[in-house]
Amino acid sequence: MPADELALELAQQQIRDRLHWFQLDRRDFLKLCGGGLLVCLASATTMAQESGRGIREHELPQDVSAWVHIDEDGKITIFTGKVEVGQNIRTSLAQLVAEELRVPFNAITMVMGDTDLTPWDMGTFGSRSTPAMGPQLRTMASAARQMLVEAAAQRWKANPSTLTAADGRVTNPKNRQSLTYGEITRGEKLTQTVSGDPPLTPASDWKIAGTALPKVDGRDFVTGKHQYPSDIMRPNLMFAKVLRPAGFNATLVSLDTSAAEKLPAIQVVRDGDFVGVVAEEASIAEEALSAIQAKWNVPSQVSNKELFDYLRNNPDTGGGEPQHAGGSVAHAMATAAAKLEQHYTVQYIAHAPLEPRAAVAEWNGDKLTVWTGTQRPFGVRDELAETFRIPATKVRVIMPDMGSAYGGKHTGECAIEAARLAKAAGKPVKLVWTREEEFTWAYFRPAGWIEIRSGVQHDGTLVAWEHHNYNSGSSGINTPYNVANQVIQFHPTMSPLRQGSYRGLAATANHFARESHMDELSHAIGMDPLEFRLKNLSDPRLRAVLQAAAERFGWGRSKSTPERGFGIAGGTEKGGYVATCVEVEMKPTTKKVQLRRVVEAWESGAIVNPDGLRNQMMGAVVQAIGGALFEAIQFKDGRILNPHFAQYRVPRFSDTPEIDVVLIDRKDLPSAGAGETGIVGLAPAISNAIFSATGTRLREMPMAVAAT
Repeated sequence: MPADELALELAQQQIRDRLHWFQLDRRDFLKLCGGGLLVCLASATTMAQESGRGIREHELPQDVSAWVHIDEDGKITIFTGKVEVGQNIRTSLAQLVAEELRVPFNAITMVMGDTDLTPWDMGTFGSRSTPAMGPQLRTMASAARQMLVEAAAQRWKANPSTLTAADGRVTNPKNRQSLTYGEITRGEKLTQTVSGDPPLTPASDWKIAGTALPKVDGRDFVTGKHQYPSDIMRPNLMFAKVLRPAGFNATLVSLDTSAAEKLPAIQVVRDGDFVGVVAEEASIAEEALSAIQAKWNVPSQVSNKELFDYLRNNPDTGGGEPQHAGGSVAHAMATAAAKLEQHYTVQYIAHAPLEPRAAVAEWNGDKLTVWTGTQRPFGVRDELAETFRIPATKVRVIMPDMGSAYGGKHTGECAIEAARLAKAAGKPVKLVWTREEEFTWAYFRPAGWIEIRSGVQHDGTLVAWEHHNYNSGSSGINTPYNVANQVIQFHPTMSPLRQGSYRGLAATANHFARESHMDELSHAIGMDPLEFRLKNLSDPRLRAVLQAAAERFGWGRSKSTPERGFGIAGGTEKGGYVATCVEVEMKPTTKKVQLRRVVEAWESGAIVNPDGLRNQMMGAVVQAIGGALFEAIQFKDGRILNPHFAQYRVPRFSDTPEIDVVLIDRKDLPSAGAGETGIVGLAPAISNAIFSATGTRLREMPMAVAAT
């Protein structure tokens, strides 16, 4: 390893070790970093972000929204409350900072998701990291560069406008004087609040951003060196298990812990219906848990069979006016040449992350530190503070890059359980949920019933559109197609299962219904599905991805047969535009659907990291296969009936088709997020392809289950 790479590795490891092993507040951390430049950025209004779980209003810090520290050796540390959950945001944010600071990419170290060290952040969800945190960090880095130039100008008594910043140093071209950033900051602690909007580098001029740089610390992930939350160890660490109820909404009738308490070095903790065990070894904790005798009263509850009737007939009080309404749907329907009314359903599905929920909790006097996998470190900090009735300043949450989330780790239940047991044990405690616990006690992607009523003229002009979504949500609910008469409404209902955010939120369900329905309309009037969409579409960005996907796929060159079908779908959500073309193979005797080829075109403004974005799109396609074809939670009387991978089908290697991603780089537009929207186009494209081959329309997700 070259000396500079070795030095960087050692520096990064030192920071990681300090984060893992010492109780540091921000001031102590900066002391350890040594002398340097500290840049504060005046806070701007932060855009609201979506989540399936309500978030309390939080007053943002009035003095800072982002931090940069440049030490005496020129090492640069960037602080952000965003977290890395597999989307590679650590890399792309570092690229943006390096671009504006004019430093090599490997000079940047990102400290993320540590509530003692980073500015407050609402959370990592809603595809907001790139469009919201990216500009904040770019602005901060640009301001820091200007301050460095001005500091050098003062030292040289030169005009700042005549100086240049590049490769981590400021240079005076007239006399070739040069100082590294570290030499400028050495021995000084400069603090300055920056206001206004420093100029940002146009995407057309990017040299580091916009390139396909490798994932930060990628080697650590593939070699097993990286420590996930479930890998964290502490001195004198104890292992814990929690007694779970026999079903949802259960009450504890009786409890006998005598057999468990006879085991050596076991502590049983009970607080109301909360019961847990703590032991020096994980296996002993499991043995003690299995020795506890508990009886539960589980009330009768709804099952899959009654689900959609239940959703339609149990409204929540949160319902209101339509999200969008215009014209007269009734009048347009009366004059339409062709009319269509259908309903579409989606089942509850699980997030099924590679790493189940995990937390290590440690009390040091009245100070609580928790290492846990979460998309909302500050939200979990507030949950812990509220649970234990202590100030939030007494709680520190650290989020090591975790093993995926998909919107499923917004809440802090595992962290709270670990902290309760650690407080009782008087020692650090690790709690890792089992796969069955993850399937049962985590929240699910909402199920939904969607009704669409539409009307179209003979020439393909869409004249009426009415869309009602029950329970699954309002994301992606508005149609991008031109229609003068429309009513679009989300109807909240009383969900029988705990539900919350999932990658794409309800945009997947709403796109499935809308793009399936658009396909049905095109066939009703005998028009090509792509032609029908383009006729009713004026948004140039959505037109562009539809045309790009169709061209790459070869849309229209081959006709569907009973054994092979082709489908197309498009959509937009959270600033991203996607179009998906698929080829499916049908097995008439078994009714098996095999996805053979997928072409997905994507546009989300200026691309920060092409490889990272391509990986996001491929991952979205693979994940979407499960919900489209076979993922569904089965439940009855408060119990999950398929809480293991043996019964819950997720995509396998054999399910993965040939995937071709077409990226449209719009350097003239701001970068949008890409974590979610890429998932929404696959299911309707598959449904449309199945119909083109068989003449059978599947309006239920998952479709392979519905077809059998």
